[in-house]
Amino acid sequence: MQHRIVSFLPSATEILCELGLEKEILAVTHECDYPQQAKSIPRVIHPSFDPDTLSSAEIDKKIVELTNSNHDIYILDEKVLKNAKPDLIIAQGICDVCSPFTRELNKAVSILGYKPDVLILDPKNLSDILQNILDVGSKVNRENEARELVAKLQKRIQYIKDKKTESRPKVLCIEWLDPLFTAGHWVPEMVEIAGGINGLSTTGEKSRKMKLDEVFSFDPDIIILIPCGFDLKRTISEYEKLYDNKHWRTLRAVKQGEVYAVNASDYFTKPGPRTITGLEILAKIIRPDTFSDITLPKNSLQRLDLE
Repeated sequence: MQHRIVSFLPSATEILCELGLEKEILAVTHECDYPQQAKSIPRVIHPSFDPDTLSSAEIDKKIVELTNSNHDIYILDEKVLKNAKPDLIIAQGICDVCSPFTRELNKAVSILGYKPDVLILDPKNLSDILQNILDVGSKVNRENEARELVAKLQKRIQYIKDKKTESRPKVLCIEWLDPLFTAGHWVPEMVEIAGGINGLSTTGEKSRKMKLDEVFSFDPDIIILIPCGFDLKRTISEYEKLYDNKHWRTLRAVKQGEVYAVNASDYFTKPGPRTITGLEILAKIIRPDTFSDITLPKNSLQRLDLE
């Protein structure tokens, strides 16, 4: 049986393509850019403003304004949705800012005039992310393919877990630069598996706004910048403003040149198969000698030393 699928979630699009179902995906969001074939699928959702023209602070301000005024962060394309005639919509329950959420799902059902099957993915840790792959596989009759994919990802996770370490550096992962947000959800667990001591956030809890004083109190050995939705180039550009703060430059990690930018959009903020690549990126940062054998994708990581 063939499905007619609409994906409100980039990681779901990636999973479906990994399972060989790209021809059954009839509409996706503006952020569904992987794998390559996803770029040619009609876009059913786009943001109500252009984040590429705004700074981190301006994006945060705009989202707060839209939320407080009960206006839409995302806009549904009714024509694309109706043409898709989905029998399955895959959406997320993680965050109403990062991807289309309950509001958009309810609108889609109203526009269609019928209620398609709906699968909500709400991962809080790596186990949940792997389970999501199995859930998608079960929903679209690709159970065997999903189990094979999960087994491959588990093997990569276990390889990192099996490498023991005596010293564990303090690691701070920052999910937004202005204002500062800690990285929550699955990231704290990834740091611990990779060999670090995670700071200022807890596995499974949402990312939260934090004060600069908290960063100074923790004084991490390593700082990793993973701003939600940003690629490597955008992250480096946004960091320059933070680095201009003379107090920031007194932090241990900054003085020792242990600040790293990563491609958050591809490997950290979209919980799917490539999140395991994110784990490997963290392992290479935290224990470079131990994991010298791991080859990372191009433009996934850069050490920052702005002196």
